Amino acid sequence: MNEQVLSSSDIESAEKLLGVTYTAEERRQMLDNLEGQIESARLRRAVALPNSTPMASRFDPRLANFRMPHAAGSLRLSKIVAVPVPANDEDIAFAPVTRLSAWIASGAITSRRLTEIYLARIAALGPKLECFAMVTTEVARAEADAADALTRAGTNLGPLHGIPYGLKDLFDTRGIVTGWGAEPFRDRVPDADATIVQKLRAAGAVLLGKTTVGALAYNDIWYGGRTRNPWNLNEGSSGSSAGSASATAAGLCAFSIGTETLGSITSPSQRCGTTGLRPTFGRVSRAGGMALCWSLDKVGPICRSVEDTAIVMAALNGGDPPDRSSIDAPFHFDAEAGIKGLRLGYLAEAFGEGATEVDHAALEAARRLGIEVVEVKLPELPYGALMNILYAEAAAAFEGLTLENLDDTLTWQDDGAWPNTFRKARFLSAVDHIQLDRLRYEVMLALDGLFHEVDALIGPFMTGPMLVASNFTGHPCLHLRSGFEELGTRSLASLGAGKLTTGEEDGSSRKFTVPQGISLWGRLFDEGPILNLGIALERELAVADRRPTLAS
Repeated sequence: MNEQVLSSSDIESAEKLLGVTYTAEERRQMLDNLEGQIESARLRRAVALPNSTPMASRFDPRLANFRMPHAAGSLRLSKIVAVPVPANDEDIAFAPVTRLSAWIASGAITSRRLTEIYLARIAALGPKLECFAMVTTEVARAEADAADALTRAGTNLGPLHGIPYGLKDLFDTRGIVTGWGAEPFRDRVPDADATIVQKLRAAGAVLLGKTTVGALAYNDIWYGGRTRNPWNLNEGSSGSSAGSASATAAGLCAFSIGTETLGSITSPSQRCGTTGLRPTFGRVSRAGGMALCWSLDKVGPICRSVEDTAIVMAALNGGDPPDRSSIDAPFHFDAEAGIKGLRLGYLAEAFGEGATEVDHAALEAARRLGIEVVEVKLPELPYGALMNILYAEAAAAFEGLTLENLDDTLTWQDDGAWPNTFRKARFLSAVDHIQLDRLRYEVMLALDGLFHEVDALIGPFMTGPMLVASNFTGHPCLHLRSGFEELGTRSLASLGAGKLTTGEEDGSSRKFTVPQGISLWGRLFDEGPILNLGIALERELAVADRRPTLAS
């Protein structure tokens, strides 16, 4: 039992942390059994739970009225007009996966040559960006040679055959350091591959290395430094898929893999100008990946074009029993499907205060596509309150760091960083946590109602309630480049401070031309419409091909 005897004054002080008030008699009654509650908690803490131990309860984004979309053929790509391989290696490096795939399939270029182009770019530009935690040079060459051998034998494994990629350093790679960006785990070497690593290998993709991740999937600071935005090296690339977005934007890989709990694909895509697809929760297996929040974590591609994200998603898709939240769902994408008859919604507040000229231009571009664009509303709910679920799950995932004071070894120690956030989470109420889960259900109903009115929603990813709401309901989001702005250097993001921000400008007079993006949200397990809409917007906006200065 607790060696220190509790008093009524202890309870009274604790009430301030929980936002409740009891009477003196109620406090007296609690004294007899609070010791037992505390001892039970201590006994549980004595049982070490590794990060790989899941929660017994599982989040399922599907409501009772949900019907899984029918997939009439999983993947149909656009027709690629044959063009010769450029003489310039940079032009090859920035070519979309669709074109790279056609060149490899026809024998116009080998996977080995393409791999060497990316390895050379990583060697030249990687140190400036700090975007690779580990470059797997020999693995990449071996996998490229294997892909070329299959090509010579007349075998092609699909559109990712021989295509080099970067893997966020949250996913286990057998015999290769997977350090989660955090000092306590920087020497961690797994003995098996994550499910998505196996899937990508089976699809013929070539692993270039492990892209950097903000420590424990937050921000862009990791044990090796700070990952940079290739459009402005004075600022970070945002996170936590920091290296994946930075490397893809700078043409150091054909595509990369990211994860999102709350903005970790969309935020670095916004800052670095990449195209990121956060799929429906449960669509892609997380087995063999670091868990941050079991009911929120999602895996998706980061690319330089919309169609490329569909190609990668098709390879990643599929149910997987080792991931308890995995849902076996078909993935359907037809690049020729078009957007005729699509009904697109937008929230008025998303295009109000805080929205930029680029945001408004993207909405106008959507109207020019000839589809119906309508204003919609969401019920008044405290969407931001759901953040406490994220804090609680993240603190539980890394409880050992807090209880053993290993959190002090992490580089980032600001008020909004994980160490402080994990400590504060110990004071969250379990009763409130259950009530938050019930609020989450109300939010699921709210978004379900919205997507009965429209096929998709458009808006700035950080404005309005959609970043929080859609991550907690599990709805998919496609974020693509929509224009450019002149901005000063931006500071670190901060979620732990109780607000959502991607960082404020430093106020200096020096400005940089940096990309801005727009988000498209869609129905559960129905990414096809937002991908088709994304392709149409990509063509209409005509800003996807511009390269960061660093790349040249």
